[in-house]
Amino acid sequence: MNPSDQNTGLLDEFSDALWLEDGLSRNTLESYRSDLQKLAEWMWIQNRSDGSLKCATHTDLLEFLAYKVSKRVKASTTSRELSSLKRFYRFLLRQGKIQTDPSLNIDTPKLPRNLPKSLTELEVESLLGAPDVERPLGLRDRAMLEVIYASGLRVSELVTLKVAQLSSNMGVVRVMGKGSKERLAPLGEEALDWTDRYLRESRPILLGGRVSDALFVTARGVAMTRQAFWHLIKRHADSAGINKPLSPHTLRHAFATHLLNHGADLRVVQLLLGHADISTTQIYTHVARERLKQIHQKHHPRG
Repeated sequence: MNPSDQNTGLLDEFSDALWLEDGLSRNTLESYRSDLQKLAEWMWIQNRSDGSLKCATHTDLLEFLAYKVSKRVKASTTSRELSSLKRFYRFLLRQGKIQTDPSLNIDTPKLPRNLPKSLTELEVESLLGAPDVERPLGLRDRAMLEVIYASGLRVSELVTLKVAQLSSNMGVVRVMGKGSKERLAPLGEEALDWTDRYLRESRPILLGGRVSDALFVTARGVAMTRQAFWHLIKRHADSAGINKPLSPHTLRHAFATHLLNHGADLRVVQLLLGHADISTTQIYTHVARERLKQIHQKHHPRG
């Protein structure tokens, strides 16, 4: 039997449990499923229990991970896959479908916590000024760039914003983040001004009489997609003469880095980013340390 067929029921149950417990997105659930299917396919090829995930042993998992390392798979990918395996086998054990957890005592590889590449404040200013705001699409682009930099939203959070989530009076957007956790993200005067202008001057033209609850819409009057947004960011970065590679989180990282550079507390940044765990935010701690060193050198008599 094909490993995909015999594991379908288990993977469906596991996905349903993840969705009910954590409210994970479809993309995250598919990522878990893909990681587990890779193990099943490897077991089937190696003639291990015909690829049945329920029958995997501790040795099977160790050899599977060793195989991944031999293929020079990134440590971050292996770490994520092991996390998927651990969660899956804890679920099976809890459901009484297995007697022992084969993933026990398999350590997650330690990963370097490198600060993601960011943009300087001058580079951000150049990027924000790149769209032609005399055109409806340019005005929309400027508003989107201002909002994501001012609020530190994830790209998925930005493109799924509804008009009703924006409160101009309070100066915030209400965001539904990972795990269906809601937070309020402040925008600041600049982002609010550009968003209000976009809503007055640009959005009605782009909609052309059509109705949409999406805050940011395309020329076809539908909600912006993640892919379309990052294409336009790269286009505006080229116009601004920014040669650094841009990842989907570049402006989010710039938001966090610039806040810390200006003296923000790490826990405040954690709340603004919507991180559930301070450890996720701690990739930025060296930014805070560098600022403290600079303050010490500038103001301490022995600096």
